[in-house]
Amino acid sequence: MSGTIKVLLAEDQSMVREALAALLGLEDDIEVVAQVARGDEVLAAARAHDVDVALLDIEMPGATGIEAAAQLHKELPGLKLVVLTTFGRPGYLRSAMEAGADAFLVKDAPAAQLAEAVRKVLAGERVIDPTLAAAALAGGANPLTDREREVLRAAADGSTNAELAVALHLSQGTVRNYLSTAIQKLAVRNRAEAVRIAREKGWL
Repeated sequence: MSGTIKVLLAEDQSMVREALAALLGLEDDIEVVAQVARGDEVLAAARAHDVDVALLDIEMPGATGIEAAAQLHKELPGLKLVVLTTFGRPGYLRSAMEAGADAFLVKDAPAAQLAEAVRKVLAGERVIDPTLAAAALAGGANPLTDREREVLRAAADGSTNAELAVALHLSQGTVRNYLSTAIQKLAVRNRAEAVRIAREKGWL
């Protein structure tokens, strides 16, 4: 590998993306060789530019940064993954690590800290924002199963059980059972509160 670390930057807000690229570009040993605004464009860009490290924002259209990280981890296992978030939700950290992320940082961290994280993950280290790590430990594990999360995510737009059943290829009774179980696990009164709590925790 050459002395320059080739970085892919995935961030849907153009001003933030350009600012991050400019700040990283000031580092002698780091070059941002590709930028994308959608999660579903990450894999193709990573392949096309033979990058060493991917910086992935969580909230993106097409696919989340965590979904993109999981795809990259599977398809390009040698690539190092840094997940960035505006929201310090404890569930996000756990999901990012499960997806194969090597680092998890908040977006407003100093540029020097981000650059150092890029170097550390390339050297085989794992970098986690200490405040987020503490919050994740305090927040506990996600109690929802994958299917309960899927049904809650689909219910977030206010769809009826009948509409959810069609969309998810399930019976209405099954949908109702998944929602009921999720509501019980989260100790709330209805599906809207379940969606809100699960989002706040970073579990959806």
